[in-house]
Amino acid sequence: MRVLARVGVGPLCSAARAVIPCFWRGKYFSSGREPAENQVTPMLRHLVYKIKATGPITVAEYMKEVLTNPAKGYYVYRDMLGEKGDFITSPEISQIFGELLGIWFISEWMATGKNAAFQLVELGPGRGTLLGDILRVFSQLGSVLKNCDISIHLVEVSEKLSEIQALTLTEEKVPLERNPGSPAYMKGVTKSGIPISWYRDLQDVPKGYSFYLAHEFFDVLPVHKFQKTPQGWREVFIDIDPQASDKLRFVLAPCVTPAEVFIQSDETRDHVEVCPEAGVIIQELSQRIALTGGAALIADYGHDGTKTDTFRGFCGHKLHDVLIAPGTADLTADVDFSYLRRMAEGKVASLGPIKQQTFLKNMGIDVRLKVLADKSDEPSRQQLLQGYDMLMNPKKMGERFHFFALLPHQRLHGGSHPMNVCQSKPSPSPVAGFGELAWR
Repeated sequence: MRVLARVGVGPLCSAARAVIPCFWRGKYFSSGREPAENQVTPMLRHLVYKIKATGPITVAEYMKEVLTNPAKGYYVYRDMLGEKGDFITSPEISQIFGELLGIWFISEWMATGKNAAFQLVELGPGRGTLLGDILRVFSQLGSVLKNCDISIHLVEVSEKLSEIQALTLTEEKVPLERNPGSPAYMKGVTKSGIPISWYRDLQDVPKGYSFYLAHEFFDVLPVHKFQKTPQGWREVFIDIDPQASDKLRFVLAPCVTPAEVFIQSDETRDHVEVCPEAGVIIQELSQRIALTGGAALIADYGHDGTKTDTFRGFCGHKLHDVLIAPGTADLTADVDFSYLRRMAEGKVASLGPIKQQTFLKNMGIDVRLKVLADKSDEPSRQQLLQGYDMLMNPKKMGERFHFFALLPHQRLHGGSHPMNVCQSKPSPSPVAGFGELAWR
């Protein structure tokens, strides 16, 4: 995060901070486009009370409170997607995106021996648009999947979004089974007859041969931010602005904090963002894939350990100061894929990150675009072309968005692995998207 200025140091204002032997140093960082005046939201009041009681909070704690607080969290009770929301994602831009991901899962299922059953698990499914496009491909290729028992498992903390997902994917033709106290808090059947369940945590999803999908999921997980100083690494915290009791500001911790353990000893950047929660999830996915097979496909804004300040807010499709009117805007930070790779190391193989433009071209987006365009009227054709440009243009999503995959080591190098009686013996073949798609 780029340092703009240093502010004067004032006395500590809470008993909790009085025990710290040195002062918190105020810093102004770039934090998005700031509106003319602050809006005192319920979340801001909650955070001010919290900071007064316990002292400055980490950026990770701030993100977690703002986004997923059970009472006031941004994600919990609102629909933030689409043109009327705060941001739009690839599935809303073009149906082709989800169709190609559906092809990817089928390609991997075929390449690894056509298991008799698989779970498709999506983390943070949004409105269900992406999964709907994937399931449409599964239906269209029903002859390929006819002997495979498929089930859908969604990890979703938002009550509002889970209701939208259910409507999108099931149309409630079969009444939903609701059990708030159960790990699977909601169950149903998709429009194509596939069983579907909702969970609040990946740990609750049954273990088994699974394909995992995380699209724009990791970029909203809480990050710890660190700034290199003459005294060494110091974590960035959030405090009340001493000049205005209803405003927040960034400060640097006066001494080492526990989260510093996540910084690499050979780190050369002067500002680092680390997401331990992402590491925990990657380790869980890696253990599952190593034990039972399958794969994980991760698609997100990110970098390979090169960027520094990426923490930002979005409101009404525009950049928004992350410290202004908390609870009214989305908060995000680019995914550090080099960190995800380190967390998976040893248990499974990883591929990527590669640019979205490259991945989708390898998956055959140009062929699919031509097929759809040839069947469309002029307005629909223009919409398809606009969506294609948004997904592929290097100045738009083409180079900012990346794909990353986790696979069993034997998927790339051959070797034995558990197979049931309905599987044929697989042999290593190129992984679609990361090489050109090749059906066998």
